[in-house]
Amino acid sequence: MNDLLTLPWESTDDSSPIAARMAAWAAREVIEQRYEPGALLTEADLAEAQKASRTPAREAMLQLERWRLVRLVPKKGAIVTTVTRQERRDLLAVRAMFETDAVQALTLDSDFAPLAADLRTLLDRQQKALTASHHLDFASADYAFHARIIRSGGNAIVDEMLTTMGPRLARLTYQAVIDNPNPLDLLFDEHAELTDLAERGDAKGFGTVVREHIKSSHFPETRK
Repeated sequence: MNDLLTLPWESTDDSSPIAARMAAWAAREVIEQRYEPGALLTEADLAEAQKASRTPAREAMLQLERWRLVRLVPKKGAIVTTVTRQERRDLLAVRAMFETDAVQALTLDSDFAPLAADLRTLLDRQQKALTASHHLDFASADYAFHARIIRSGGNAIVDEMLTTMGPRLARLTYQAVIDNPNPLDLLFDEHAELTDLAERGDAKGFGTVVREHIKSSHFPETRK
């Protein structure tokens, strides 16, 4: 699947540069809270964990900072960031804007077949993650599902920005899953409805449900 729809730990392998592998590994550790907010992470920690030198560890640290998962502290290392309520609202507002703009670009003449096929694949992945109670995989599939909708808008600049935001968005979803897993069934049902609408090529209905899904999932106070 396109790299836009995958997160760093899903798109790196043994052939990837060591710095990329180190950053991907550390991102997953942060998201799964093995490095908790406020914890100090050093280049030596990364180098030792990945059996590598300090040079790629330094590059990995810079990538983690670009993802806003850590804040670099001169001569000490990096502090794992804390997701504030305001950051959560800001990130999700930006994703909602990207998603709404993408949906508005869809018309009755749009070819929904590729979108529908990808959403069906991602919906199946979400179902498997729910069944297995695999929180990170659900968060990853949730990111990919929304990223695929955004990608349908065909805006290359937005795609580039979304790739950088990916780990932070997955972190938000992962936190929501472990804090309160009960709404996940509703979230899944809304994703299933979106997938059905895409398969029918219903641009108007798809746009309506996307907007309501954004509100119900992340901004319930805005619903009428």
